[in-house]
Amino acid sequence: MIGHHFKKFDPNDGAKSRFEQLLDMFMQLLTYTNGDLSEALSWMNELDKKFELTDDEYGIGDFIEDLKDKGYITEDNQLGEIKITPKTEQGIRKRSLEEIFGKLKKTKQGDHHSFKPGQGDELNPESRPFRFGDMIEQIDFTESIRNAQINHGIESFNMQEDDLSIRETDFKAQTSTVLMIDISHSMILYGEDRITPAKKVAMALSELITTRYPKDTLDIVVFGNDAWPVEIKDLPYLQVGPYHTNTVAGLELAMDILRRRKNPNKQIFMITDGKPTCLKIGKRYYKNSFGLDRKITSRCLNIAAQCKKLKIPITTFMIATDPYLQRFVNEFTETNNGKAFFAALDKLGAFIFKDFESGKRKTVY
Repeated sequence: MIGHHFKKFDPNDGAKSRFEQLLDMFMQLLTYTNGDLSEALSWMNELDKKFELTDDEYGIGDFIEDLKDKGYITEDNQLGEIKITPKTEQGIRKRSLEEIFGKLKKTKQGDHHSFKPGQGDELNPESRPFRFGDMIEQIDFTESIRNAQINHGIESFNMQEDDLSIRETDFKAQTSTVLMIDISHSMILYGEDRITPAKKVAMALSELITTRYPKDTLDIVVFGNDAWPVEIKDLPYLQVGPYHTNTVAGLELAMDILRRRKNPNKQIFMITDGKPTCLKIGKRYYKNSFGLDRKITSRCLNIAAQCKKLKIPITTFMIATDPYLQRFVNEFTETNNGKAFFAALDKLGAFIFKDFESGKRKTVY
C-alpha cells in the first residue's frame, strides 16, 4: 500500500559520533600547529581537561586508537614515531573547503561555464532549431520526437528537418592559477595570526580545483627572502619563517610556472600583508623593512607591467590596513590592470572563492 510512514522524532538521529566530533577539532588543531601531531594531541588533552570533551566510556586514548585503526595516523615502532597520513592531509583540505566555501557551494554559482555556446562537454539548458552544419551528437532526440508528434500527429511517426532540436553545450573555461602566499615574519606580527587563514584558503582552493575542476591547474608558491613552490600535500605543515618579503621573487617564479602552462587563461592570486621589503641582486639580499623602498617597489611595478603584457592578471588579497600600503597596492593593481581586495581575515576565503569562480564565467575567444 502506497502511503507515508511516520516514526518518532529522535533529536540525536543523524548526529555526529563522539569520534567524528573529536576528529573535527583534531583537524583544526593540526592546521594551527602546522601539522605537528604531538602538539595537536597535547592540545586535545588540555581541552579535554578544561571542557570535558570525553567521558568514562570514551576517552582521548580511545580516540587515538580509532585514529590509528581508521588510517588517520600511523606509528613507526622501530623509530618510535607517530605521524599523520595522506588521508589526514586530504581530510584537512576537505574540512577547509567545507568551512570556507560550504555555504557558497550550495548556490548555482561556480558551474565553471563561459557564456560561449558551442561544442563542449557541459549541457546548456537552452535548445534551438537545427541548422545546417550542426553535428548529430548535438541533436536532442527527446525534444525532436516530441516536436515531430506535435507537428505531424502520433498515428504515423514522421520526423523532418524542421522537427530537429539542438541542445547546445558550453565550453569550460580552463584556468591555470598560481596562489602566492607570503610567509614572511610580518604574517604573525602584532599578535595577529595571518598565516593560518591563508593556509586554510590554499587548502580549500586546492581541494576545490582537484575535485571539481580537474582540468584546471593550481600551483602554490610561498615567498619570504626567496620564493619556492610547495606541493598541495605540504600545505598543512606550512609556517612563517624569519623572512623579509621578496614579492618580486614570488612573482617571477609564478610567471615562470605559468609560461609552461598550456591553458589560455592564466592568473595569479597573491595573499600578503602588502609591503615588499626584500630584493635579491645577484647573490646579495637588499633589505629595507622601514616603509616602502623605491628600489624595491619599482621592481614590483615592472613585474606587474610584464604580467599585463602576458595577459596574466594579478589579484592581490591584502590583509593589512595601513593606508600607505593600500596606496601601493592600488598602484600595483592599476599597473597590472588586475584586482585588489583589502580583505579581513574572516572574509578572505569568500573573496577568493567568488573571484576564482567569476573568472570561470568569462567568455574565452
